[in-house]
This record gives sequence, C-alpha cells and structure tokens, in this order.
Amino acid sequence: MSGKGRAIVYSAHELAWIKKHCALPRRDAHAVFCHQFSRSDITLDNFKALCTRNGWTTGRTGRFPKGHTTFNKGKTMPFNANSARTQFHPGQLPHNTKCLGHERISVDGYVEISIAETNPHTGFWRRYVLKHKYLWERQHGPVPAGHFLKSIDSNRLNTDPSNWILLSRSLQPFLNGHRGPNYDQAAPEVKPAILALAKLKFTRFSKTKERLSSGNP
Repeated sequence: MSGKGRAIVYSAHELAWIKKHCALPRRDAHAVFCHQFSRSDITLDNFKALCTRNGWTTGRTGRFPKGHTTFNKGKTMPFNANSARTQFHPGQLPHNTKCLGHERISVDGYVEISIAETNPHTGFWRRYVLKHKYLWERQHGPVPAGHFLKSIDSNRLNTDPSNWILLSRSLQPFLNGHRGPNYDQAAPEVKPAILALAKLKFTRFSKTKERLSSGNP
C-alpha cells in the first residue's frame, strides 16, 4: 500500500529485478530501481516492505561469521592521551574493590567484615562474615550447635566480644516477646532481669515437658 488505501502494483519485470538484486543494500537497490523504472511513487519503506513480505533478504545479519578474523587482530592500538588516562595499569585495582577488612551492614542490621576465608558458595578466596561472631569466636572458640550470640545492649553495631552472650536457641521465644517481655525493646536497667526470667521460664518449661514425655503427671 502507498499512502492510505491504494495498492502498489509492480510488473513482473520489476519484481524479477528486485528479487535478483535483493542482496544489495536496501537504500542503494531502491535508488537504482526508482531510476531504472521511473518509479517515483515507491518509497524506501515501500521497497523494504515488499522485500520483507517476499522473504528477499540481503543475507547480512550484522554479525561476524564463525571463524571470522577481525581486521585489527594482533595490531597495537595507536597511543591516545585521552583514553590512556582511563586505562587500567598492571596491578591497579578498580576504585570500588572491596579488600580484606572491608565492612558493610547486612539487611538485618549486623556488621559484616571481609576475611581471607574461602566462600563455600562461590569458591572465591575472600568472604563476608558477621563481625561480632568472628571476633567472639577468636576469643572463645566456635559457637556450639544449637546456640547463638545475643547482643547484651541490643545494639547490633556494637561488635565488641564483651557485648555478646552465648545462649541456647531454645531461649529465643522467651526473649523476643512470644513467651515473655521483648528483651531488645526493654530499658537497659531491666534487661538483666528479663534475661534471668527467660532462663527460669525455659528451665521450668523444659522440666515440665520432660516430665510429661516420661508419663509422669
């Protein structure tokens, strides 16, 4: 169609010519066609659409074929002062490189530190770990299974080992507000009492559970 509602008619000779020369660049083929057949009514878009409808491609995909050798292979690029200023030099690291000892804040509000330890997920020689746990374990050894470290002052950014206490994970419900007062939301002066009460409740709960499981009322 040319314009609106008017069909473009091509002669058999014209169609044969376009098909024969479809490998030419579309713009060049269109210019030659219009000149040779005096078709000023055929736009470049009309010409392209005709070739597309009939599957007459140029054969060019815009990609290098497999095995193609680039024109600059093995050649040294000429020196350019502007590009040289932004090039990396041997041994240079990007400005955003995270080195050993780099710290960041996790989504849970804990401080994480980069240490020289293989990442079990990626195999990278460096990984991030919880800083408070890392420092605490350097003084006291690994955190036993079934236990966790609790911030005494409820400040997760305070990574000093003296600010963290080792507790059984079974105590968590008695400290997070599910089975007693919320430790982290309490005033500093009552935190020791809440912790002591949580331990007492857990001991009583454990003994009751043990008695019932043994069949004793």
